[in-house]
This record gives sequence, C-alpha cells and structure tokens, in this order.
Amino acid sequence: MTNESTYQKKQWLSGYEQGVPENVKYEEICVPEFLERSADRFPDKMALNFQGYSITYRQLKDMADRFATALTEFGIQKGDSVAILLPNLIPCVAAYYAILKIGGIAVMNNPLYSDRELDHQFNDSGSKILVTLDLLGNRMIDLRPKTGIKQIIYTSIGDYLPFPKNLLFPLVAKKKKLAADVKPADEVYRWKDVIAGHSPNPPEVELSFEQAAQYQYTGGTTGVSKGVILTHANLSKNVQQVGSWFPTFKKGEEIMLGALPFFHVFGLTTAMNFAIFMGWGDILVPKPQPEPLLEAIGKFKPTFAPLVPTMYIGMLNHPNIDKTPMTSLKGCFSGSAPLPVEVIKDFEDRTGSVIVEGFGLTESSPVTHINPFAGGKRKVGSIGVPIPDTHCRIVDLDDGKTDLPVNEIGELIVKGPQVMRGYWNRPEATAETIVDGWLYTGDIAKMDEEGYFYIVDRIKDMIISGGFNVYPRDIEEVLFEHPKVLEASAIGIPHPTRGEAIKVFIVLKEGETSDLDEMIAYCQEKLAKYKWPTEIEFRDELPKTNVGKILKKDLRAEEMQKRGEG
Repeated sequence: MTNESTYQKKQWLSGYEQGVPENVKYEEICVPEFLERSADRFPDKMALNFQGYSITYRQLKDMADRFATALTEFGIQKGDSVAILLPNLIPCVAAYYAILKIGGIAVMNNPLYSDRELDHQFNDSGSKILVTLDLLGNRMIDLRPKTGIKQIIYTSIGDYLPFPKNLLFPLVAKKKKLAADVKPADEVYRWKDVIAGHSPNPPEVELSFEQAAQYQYTGGTTGVSKGVILTHANLSKNVQQVGSWFPTFKKGEEIMLGALPFFHVFGLTTAMNFAIFMGWGDILVPKPQPEPLLEAIGKFKPTFAPLVPTMYIGMLNHPNIDKTPMTSLKGCFSGSAPLPVEVIKDFEDRTGSVIVEGFGLTESSPVTHINPFAGGKRKVGSIGVPIPDTHCRIVDLDDGKTDLPVNEIGELIVKGPQVMRGYWNRPEATAETIVDGWLYTGDIAKMDEEGYFYIVDRIKDMIISGGFNVYPRDIEEVLFEHPKVLEASAIGIPHPTRGEAIKVFIVLKEGETSDLDEMIAYCQEKLAKYKWPTEIEFRDELPKTNVGKILKKDLRAEEMQKRGEG
C-alpha cells in the first residue's frame, strides 16, 4: 500500500457515528437565509437570551431587517464592509445578519484590541460603518478620522435587560464600568434609535453563494494581521457539515450556550450561526468567565455547549460548581487547545454530557476535524477525524508534497468546501497557503492507523492564552519600536489556568538599561490585555540560525528544562 493510498482510503470513515454521511447533500442556502427559515419555522421560539431578556426568532428577524434598512440608508451597498466591535450581545447577532442580508461584508473585531490593531483592521478591510459598544464609543470617535469609517452606531449592555435589571442598570452601570456616556459627534447614533427609526423592509439584494460574506482577521508569522475571505458557501457549508456530525440533535429542540466569542470564527460558526441554522435558542454570555458561565448553565439550562479548555477548567475550579445544576448539558465541543483527560472525565461525570474535541482554523471557517460524538470512538488527545467532505494529508515538512506514512510527523494539509477563498489583498500569502486547493495549516501533526489526527506542534509558534490566539510577532513588533530594544522574541510558557502565558526575551541596545515594569507598561499601552507578557528576561544575545533567525525552539527548550518539563 502506497503512502498516498493511506489518505485516499479515508480510514477515518470507520470511526464515524451511525447516520453521519461521508458526503453532505448541501443546500445552496446563504447565511441570512438561516435566520429567514428559522423565523418562518419557529417564529415564537426564543432565539436569543441575554441575562434573562429573550427575543423570539420573529423579533430577531425584525431587528435584523430594520438594521439592514438603516445600513442601506447610510449608503451601504453590495460588497461594502461593515465592522462589528462587540461582545456576545443581541445587537451583535442582529447586525451580522443585517450586513449579510444586503450583500455587505461583515468584519468581526475583538473589543479587547488596542487602537493600533483596530486601525489596521478597519483600514485594511475598507470598513465604512462601525457597530460598537458605548464603553468603546469615545475611543472609536477619536480613532475614526484615521479610518474610512463614516457612521458609528453604539449599543449598551443595558439596552436589552429583563425587569428589574433594566431599572437598576442606569443606577449602577457607570460606577461598575458597565456603561459610559458617548460624547456628541456627527454621524454617531444609538442602536435602539436606529432600530426604532427604520422599517423592517430592506431592499431585496440577490446574494451569490460564492460572494464574500466576511473578512475574518488572523495573525501570522509575518506579524501582519490578514483578512481571511470567507464566502457564504464557506460558512454555510461548514455549518451544514457540523450539523451532519450531530445527527441526534434536531432542529428547534436544543438550547445553545453562546459563550465562545462571536468575533472569533470558532464561536461565530459553532455557537451563533449553527444555533440559528438549527432554530435553537442561544444563551448569550458576553464575558465567559467561570462565574457567569456557571450562572448561565444553572439558570437557563443549555443543552449544547462549544467551549475552550480554559472555560471547562475555570468552571471545575470555581467554588460555585457544586451548587450549580449542570445536567441539562448533553453535548459539548472543545477546541483551540488539548483538553486534559481528567478535565473531560470530571466535567462529563458532573453533567452527564459528552465532550468531543475538534480542530479548525480561521482559514477553514473553521471546523475540519471532530471526534465522533456518539457510537464512534473518541480518542483523548486527538483532534478526531476529518468531518464529511474534508480531505486531509500529512506531508513532508521539507518539500510540502510527499505524503508521509501513518504515525509519521509532518504538516497537516486539508481540502474541503469550508476552505477560504484566500487572504484579502494578499495574493502572495494566499499562494503560499493554498496550493492546488490544499490549505497548508502550518500545524505539525500525525495520523494514526485508524485515521485519527493529532497536533504535535505549531509551525507558526502561535501562543494560546486563555483561549485567545496570540501571535508572538504582534508583541515583538511593538517591542521593536521601543527605542531601547535591539531584539525581542516571545514564546508561550505553561500557565496553570490560561494554558499558556507569554514570556519575552529582550536584548537591549548597547548602553541601555531597563526593567520588567518599563517593558510591560510599554506593551500595555499598545496591545490587547491578553497579549501582555507576564515574564520578561533580558539577555546579552539570543540563539540564532546561521542566517540570523532567532531560534524560538531553543528558547522554549531552555524554558521547559528550567521548569523541569523538558
């Protein structure tokens, strides 16, 4: 048997749960039709629940349609970009579906990002309108002149709250920094005023399955955040692939825990779009810390929960875990980092649910692999098997082409309908990443005899801290701008609750002196909080290759040895 036939044979199909197809019969349904259909089929079913305030599918469709009308009046046309800078709130979902309904391109942005990071994404995407939070309003008004953004629409956490929280919120919100006054400025509008002031009758726009639906920004080895072009077909087919993976879950019958951030494609596909496609209720958790997660599970009884390892670990270690009823959960999905065996066992024992680990990346909408849910074999430590219509190979790290035998380590490459069209305005980067239809993931992996895949390392040196992807180059670029810094290299180091923390090695320019506090303060001004280093080590020199490239693997090996983990 040749190596090539190892992957052509698709040994992984034998692990599929009964009822999961090898190939999905896709409906050519664009993303906004998810909402149209569910509103038609389940008009009075809860669509979104935010801290006890619920709106039905009929109401969500009405809100999205009103905002679509407003966007059209503001001048948004097919192919225009609109930026969303929000946590998981009701307006985040409505705005996303409104943008796509009129043929716009949604640009999802992380509210924790610094102005520097947002400036790049707004400008690179050509965003014309921004939907954000009152807490960020004044910053965004100040940033707007550097961008092509014309109108800013802002919502507040207090816009949709149940009685009596809606009465209490204005009294305590500003003290608790949950709300802020937005200064008067031209073309700045309150979300609720915009919704109330427009009819739910946007113009009919013909959508193409192959047109761009969103630009999802991702970092990379170059340090430049790249816009991944995801089409309606990419997003719709990935949701349909995920739906086919869980055949026992029926439309209209479950409740999703919407805790993964929707501004990340993992949360967007598995916790938002999948829920709306299935006509499920979605419990929105804007700050997925252990306490609000436990509160949401105990109070609102979700049945399906996509989460990241830090969320499972945080809940299990929280004092409220023993007081929280969690048996409503049936299915849980985990991604972004390996989930320890003891965590899986403890969580499943407490809830009666089944956790399946999976894998994906922004460039694939994102899901490519999942462990079988029921009836198939789950392998702890494995990312599972390729989902329907997803082809995978492990290729030689040097030539990028030669298929490697079972259990040999190489680069994971994937092909499927969920693979991006390319990077926005970056043809060279696209050509490097997609070759003959194969997406080169940048992940070092292997496949076992039964077709289960395992991630061994990350070629791109990405750090995953608290469920967030941190690209070392982002931190290094900032430090390179410091007048005292000659060289900087960031790596991930083990952290008991966040998975990884960030350590930076710095070489100062000759004659300069500095300390930890100065460098961390400098980073805090320019980077999102989760990218802040926790440790800094000053050195006279850094290990390098013959051509002068810093050897991060040597720095990591030294660090592991120092910590007794090497």
